[in-house]
Amino acid sequence: MTFQDHGAHFITATGHNGVEGAPALYFRRAFDTGNDLRRATLRITAVGVFEAHLNGTVIGDEVLAPGWTSYRNRLIVSTHDVTDLLVPGENALGVIVGEGWALGRLGWEGKRNHYSDQAGVYFELALETADGTEYIVSDTTSRANIGGLRANSIYDGEDYDATLESHGWDAPGFDDAAWGSVEVLDWPMESLAEPIAEPIRRTEELTPVAVLTTPAGRSVLDFGQNVSGRVRFTVEGQRGSTIELRHAEVMTNGEMDYETIRGAKATDRYTLSGRGPETWEPRFTFHGFRYVDVEGWPGDLKAADIVAVVTHTDMERIGWFETSNPLLNQLHSNAVWSMRDNFVGVPTDCPQRDERLGWTGDLNAFGPTAAFLYDVRGVLGSWLTDLAIEQKLSGNVPWVVPDVLSTPSSPTALWSDVAVSLPWTLYREYGDEDILRASYESMTSFIRQVAGLLDENGLWSKGFQYGDWLDPDAPMDNPAGGKTDRHLVAAAYLCKSTREMAQTAKVLGYTSDADEFTALAEKVRDAFRHEYVAPSGRVVNETVTGYALAITFNILTPEEKAHAGKQLAGMVAKAGYRISTGFAGTPLVTDALSSTGHLDEAYMLLLETGCPSFLYPVTMGATTIWERWDSIRPDGSVNPSGMTSLNHYALGAVVDWMHRTIGGLTADAPGYKSMRIAPHIGGDLTHATLRHNTSHGEVCVAWKLEDNRVILNVSIPAATTAIVDLPLHPDNTTVHIEAGDHQWDYERIVAEQQSYSMDTPLGVLAGTPEVWRRVSAVFAEHLPGIPIDGTAPEAAAMSLNTIVEFIPGASQALIDDLTAAVTPEGANA
Repeated sequence: MTFQDHGAHFITATGHNGVEGAPALYFRRAFDTGNDLRRATLRITAVGVFEAHLNGTVIGDEVLAPGWTSYRNRLIVSTHDVTDLLVPGENALGVIVGEGWALGRLGWEGKRNHYSDQAGVYFELALETADGTEYIVSDTTSRANIGGLRANSIYDGEDYDATLESHGWDAPGFDDAAWGSVEVLDWPMESLAEPIAEPIRRTEELTPVAVLTTPAGRSVLDFGQNVSGRVRFTVEGQRGSTIELRHAEVMTNGEMDYETIRGAKATDRYTLSGRGPETWEPRFTFHGFRYVDVEGWPGDLKAADIVAVVTHTDMERIGWFETSNPLLNQLHSNAVWSMRDNFVGVPTDCPQRDERLGWTGDLNAFGPTAAFLYDVRGVLGSWLTDLAIEQKLSGNVPWVVPDVLSTPSSPTALWSDVAVSLPWTLYREYGDEDILRASYESMTSFIRQVAGLLDENGLWSKGFQYGDWLDPDAPMDNPAGGKTDRHLVAAAYLCKSTREMAQTAKVLGYTSDADEFTALAEKVRDAFRHEYVAPSGRVVNETVTGYALAITFNILTPEEKAHAGKQLAGMVAKAGYRISTGFAGTPLVTDALSSTGHLDEAYMLLLETGCPSFLYPVTMGATTIWERWDSIRPDGSVNPSGMTSLNHYALGAVVDWMHRTIGGLTADAPGYKSMRIAPHIGGDLTHATLRHNTSHGEVCVAWKLEDNRVILNVSIPAATTAIVDLPLHPDNTTVHIEAGDHQWDYERIVAEQQSYSMDTPLGVLAGTPEVWRRVSAVFAEHLPGIPIDGTAPEAAAMSLNTIVEFIPGASQALIDDLTAAVTPEGANA
């Protein structure tokens, strides 16, 4: 958008140089108003992050403004009605500007000043009277100084010395004669833009659940939840004494462990003025933390003294989910918290260490979950706008947005194709075609770019790929080195993104483009099938991720899909229902199982608690989603790989399956104009409730099991319809419903209890996933490293007794545990 020129400029302090550790800049502009003021509107932004004051009062409730965008292309301007803060006569506008993302260190390479080497501010205060409008603007008549806010850094924290603050600097009557002059800062005025996203705000406060004294004698606050934000405290003490706060996600051996914050100092310091009770909260930083080490506190530290202030983009919550299983509820809560903690202006990978970048792959994996939990049209619409701008400038979709990497990005599956898949996800969730229209040029540019990279067989077979990132079997020093061929992953994801591109063109009525992309989608699907799929439906590479991709991306025929589902179920069982997928496969594996008739296996994979699994971090006390499946190892130590964030949402993408399969809600038409409600009941669950605020209103699905009955309650909003598949109904009944409240209560199908023994063939045991899971667990405990395969040809004739006979000196404990595993009495003992 073009802003009218009323004489405002970006200004900075004369001689200012944004070196590391430089104090924040204080700007001040005094002015007079008359008695006839009708309205006052402030428009303001900064190169850096700012806090604006008027007559001694902080303006608005946003923090870390203007957030983080592709600054030189799009710098967000905040607008505030400040009429009630003005008084007749003298007034004073003050602004503090810190380094923020524009000047501060970004990325693990330690580089800073990515956008500027000087901080600056731009403001325009419009004073409307009966005679017209007067503008008070940022120009060289303003004054600048430094004050109590010294070093300030997104990664490293904030240092505030209250003894150096000039009290009243932001109020009328203050003498600023000793302040310095300002000069114009060269900054592209065309970058000024209206906000698309909601502001970053303080959204919640948490009190400590414990005040700990560590074995080393340190005072540590435990807030009980891993959050993004900072702390606020009120204290009274001696002038010049300093309180130091160091933040961390985890404690090991009773002490603070800073491994997961890597090179970020994450330390705030406050030097007391000694003028009585003092309340302080950092302005220009945020941390990812659960624990805070407090040093220098005067007197006894009490839980009531300090609160954690949760800080993130103020999105509207629209999705909720709860079940009878406390571990699943915690897993869902962890995904919600990781999303909150990582949506601080941009959707980042982590909020705690020296990274916090807008990685495209993380968001692409988590996108459907994010769009269900919160209304993300604002924050992700803003992010996609920056993506399209930077894509156009560089020729590639950046791996991180905004892009501050020194390594140029290249077209990469799951990462770069977020340009296509995320707009399509948002359109399906919210039903707004303008989402697709706004991203269409970006979407088509990416697809056509990759089309030009295909080999003679139509495969995306060359170039760098992240593959199934963070496969648990990948070498610790090579997260991209997973089991699944990287170019198989790329070819599969291209099948998905080309199909989404063709559908997008059809929705928008671009007929020739739709024909082009439909043909391309068919070409890459045929190429994948020719290269990677056997006529039987086996997928080369024989990995869980490979099968999950081929099944869920509709690459296989129905017959092939059924066979692939059996192969996948066998592989999942053979792994003991432990996770064997990374970023590419994890969002899809439960879908691949349940869509091919292996719901029991999907539930067992979801409910497994051993390492690695979805619930293992929950059993280890996680309150957010981890970056690695074993970021904390079973012995309680931190994984030493250097990539061990405890607050990464990507691997929480399974929550989308939980919403659609356990909760049972799927949009049949974009925006839930029509929907399918089909809960699939399994595992140990006895009830589940899902609520979702759609574009048309709230949908609620709640089911419970009572003895041998199913009770299902469904509520859908006006102007919508739904097809309801009644779960566990003896007649497999499907019902069409209109808006309103509906209830069904009926006797459910109860599976006949099968009887097994030590003489039952392995192939039969393997056909009952829960029994096979127990058998596999016994072998893993007593005979680690010895494989047991219920799908092998010999399994049809071999029993557990047969196996025991071939084990020299088989212990009675092994025999007892196997017997318990195959008998209901033993399993329930």
